Amino acid sequence: MINNVFVRKIDLSDALLSLYPSAVWKVINDPSDYKNVIWEDENITKPSESVLKSEMMRLQVIQDSELYRFRREPEYPPLAEFADAYYWAQKGDNTKMNDYVAKCDAVKEKYPKGE
Repeated sequence: MINNVFVRKIDLSDALLSLYPSAVWKVINDPSDYKNVIWEDENITKPSESVLKSEMMRLQVIQDSELYRFRREPEYPPLAEFADAYYWAQKGDNTKMNDYVAKCDAVKEKYPKGE
């Protein structure tokens, strides 16, 4: 769990849903073990373990590369604060907007992209 956001490891179910969204299958017990994939679709051939493992790796890379977003989101200042800062900026007072931007910058520095 990261900042109250549950982040889990990609498993075979994710790969199956990604590659074969309309196929009929189920996974029993450990979703990371290929022998637990029960293929019930008569119209689509069961994918090989290597195909599914490759898709799992691809999906994990995507999830990992976007993890910074999940970490940042709960720490950004509220949008109500932005609305107030925007209002005052339109009136010529940028103090609140500068504070808001500084808070956003601090979050971005704490959780940079790609880490």
